[in-house]
Amino acid sequence: MQFIARMLLAATVALAPPLAHGANTEARLVLSHDTAGAGETITAGIHLQMKAGWHTYWRNGGDSGDATRIVWELPAGITAGAIQWPLPEKMEDAGFFSFVYHTEVVLLVPLTLASNLPAGSLELKAKVSWLECEKLCVPGSGPVAATVVVGPSKPSQHAAFIDSWRAKVPVSKPDLDARATFEPATNDDSRTMLIDWNAAPSTQDADFFPYVAETYTVKAATESLKNSGGAIRLRKTVEKIKEWPVQVAGVLVEKGAANKLLGAYEVSIPIRGKMPSGGVKSGQFVPPKKSLLTLLASAFLGGLILNLMPCVLPVLALKVLGIVQQSQSSPSRVRWLGIAYGAGVLVSFHALAGIIIAVKQVQGTASWGMQFQNPQFLVAITTLVTLMALNLFGVFEVTLSSGAMGAASQLASKEGLPGAFFNGVVAVILGTSCTAPFLGLAIGYAIPQPSWVIILTFAMVGAGLAFPYVALSFFPPLRRFLPKPGTWMERFKVALGFPVLATAVWMLSLLTPHFGSSGPLWMGLFLVSVAVAVWILGQFVQRGGSRKGIAVAVAVAVLAGGYVFALENKLQWRSPAEPDAAGQAARPKPGEIDWKPWSQEAVENARAKGRVVFVDFTADWCLNCQANKKTSIEIDSVRKRLKELDAVTLLADFTRTSKAIAAELQRHGRAGVPLVLVYPKDAEKPPIVLPELLTPSIVLDALEQASR
Repeated sequence: MQFIARMLLAATVALAPPLAHGANTEARLVLSHDTAGAGETITAGIHLQMKAGWHTYWRNGGDSGDATRIVWELPAGITAGAIQWPLPEKMEDAGFFSFVYHTEVVLLVPLTLASNLPAGSLELKAKVSWLECEKLCVPGSGPVAATVVVGPSKPSQHAAFIDSWRAKVPVSKPDLDARATFEPATNDDSRTMLIDWNAAPSTQDADFFPYVAETYTVKAATESLKNSGGAIRLRKTVEKIKEWPVQVAGVLVEKGAANKLLGAYEVSIPIRGKMPSGGVKSGQFVPPKKSLLTLLASAFLGGLILNLMPCVLPVLALKVLGIVQQSQSSPSRVRWLGIAYGAGVLVSFHALAGIIIAVKQVQGTASWGMQFQNPQFLVAITTLVTLMALNLFGVFEVTLSSGAMGAASQLASKEGLPGAFFNGVVAVILGTSCTAPFLGLAIGYAIPQPSWVIILTFAMVGAGLAFPYVALSFFPPLRRFLPKPGTWMERFKVALGFPVLATAVWMLSLLTPHFGSSGPLWMGLFLVSVAVAVWILGQFVQRGGSRKGIAVAVAVAVLAGGYVFALENKLQWRSPAEPDAAGQAARPKPGEIDWKPWSQEAVENARAKGRVVFVDFTADWCLNCQANKKTSIEIDSVRKRLKELDAVTLLADFTRTSKAIAAELQRHGRAGVPLVLVYPKDAEKPPIVLPELLTPSIVLDALEQASR
């Protein structure tokens, strides 16, 4: 009866003019910064203080109540993001459940200052409205205001207070692996749904706080079915308003002894299994549940296709050339070379799996190709690839039948067992800058899984990558399709040096985000010193000479001078500048798409306005990403269609490390870039996930579907 009386009074009061201020709640605006630089993002906090016994509501009020609303009045050049809601309490009254805040709450809103804002003082205003309840409910509202100065960044006296509330906002946890399944239908408008996940072992109680949706409702009441060894199963009731969901969003809550909060995780859970009638619409993405056999088959096929990617082809061509040269040798020697190459590939993939597991345990996320985000790795691999090109050009010990060589680049061109093994290592290193069809999905599904699944999946990718060369080594009939040995081989080997050199030049361009626009220049000067040093070794040491000691000393001096001047002094390669914010979009060139930086808030804001959203997850070091951009994204037909739809175009730049982007990739079943998402203008529809390799028709079809 209290609940009914409360709702009747709330409805009556709602018809009257709103109160200037809540009788039992006060609101004020606090800022994380008194002054902030142009282009900076600060945090605004709407601080609601309630009298004892009174409460306001979360973004989902539950069975009763209404969310607090904020209407901003901001000066030009300042934009507000979505509200970040601290975790609420779940309150029961006469069998009805609500999500509420008692005593006080701070609703956090990111405010972004445009990069061209002039220095000076700016007033920030907002109108806040809320529903405050005790035994009865009364709507309240009122204006709030604060001032920020555009200038040198300076935290405010409220910074620590805001940070304390930011710690109460649910966070993402990509490896949570939550699953939802509909139970058999009981009627046409209501179904029960099971939610499963592996919680912390000390979890004694758990719940799911759903977000509000327009097409369906997830009831606040929860039935706990299982809680043993961290395995959680909850039952929730879903009521259809317009259509059944394909995924549910909300917060998973884990509590331990004495009701102590262990964690609150924001999730969007795909609903697996057979959907109710009218559920999934054509084109909506529902991640399938993969069996281990399907996962491993996809991994093997992805590794096999990886051989055709431009990052691996030069190495594979060099090894096939080695098979032609060794075709006159004994079959057992050719087989051993194949085994050595395969071993190099498999050992490298096992090492990469170990790195993935270690990074995942430390950071919570990991991704395919993440080593290309490391500036020191880029310097080392660019040097190595340059040495390989110089080797093929004949600068030092270029013949395939040469004796043992000590340098890594020499290993890459000789045909002994160490050379074959090292070529397998190089193929894996270069191959991780590409994502082949089937490979991205396989790795994406594997990374959130237990460690043994990751190791097994990476081993299958390695088996697929090594398979063509090993097959040629073990089955002589296949080699009859290869050309006969001859003098053409020496010319072809030199010709292979050009794509390898092109790879090194491409890698030079990857240094710019880490070292600035002058980075490729200083790295290039160091590579010149490397080239001079190995030329001296090749000309005056390896090919004979009367003063080899002097030649070695000169080569070492040239190399050391180039290293100290270019790498240590100018490039400062061991301590590059801190990365910029992830997802920053470069200023568009005339005729190009006007990309904006990606963030989850940017997506939500655009969808709230009913606009189509096109998101490109990319990286400078991803060759597939660049190919997609040139052939299927930055083209006239796509640009024209995006403009017609007034679509929001967001760029998520994964060139440098970004936990937010890595988590989003994993949420969509991808281990790395490329990933292109097209969000329909209907905010209740899930995004359309495009394949790794695009064509113009794929992109245009997705945009057409999103516009409906």
